[in-house]
Amino acid sequence: MAGYSKAVARFGRAFRMIKEELVLFRVTALILLYLSSVGIYYFESAAQPEQFKSIFHSLWWAVTTLTTVGYGDMYPVTLGGRIFTFFVLLIGLGVVAIPTGLVASALSKARIEDVENG
Repeated sequence: MAGYSKAVARFGRAFRMIKEELVLFRVTALILLYLSSVGIYYFESAAQPEQFKSIFHSLWWAVTTLTTVGYGDMYPVTLGGRIFTFFVLLIGLGVVAIPTGLVASALSKARIEDVENG
């Protein structure tokens, strides 16, 4: 494990470098989850009252859709719900891509600092 201690330290430095960005991103992601839940409830509650009983029940759909998993247990049947889902899926790609890019960039900077400091 001693050989990996530098790598673990590098990860720690990388996350400290982007701490503020990750906090901002998490808050934004939570707001997107809530807005997605409200939106799909608005479009689908009348057509599927057993699936989309409340905004809280719609939160499961929002989580699985924004994280691009989409289990298929809850899905839109109305035209408005399907169009809304399309946009939520596009946003979901950013939910995965943005923090990945932030972490990769910070790890790269931490690696460069290691090389420069010897």
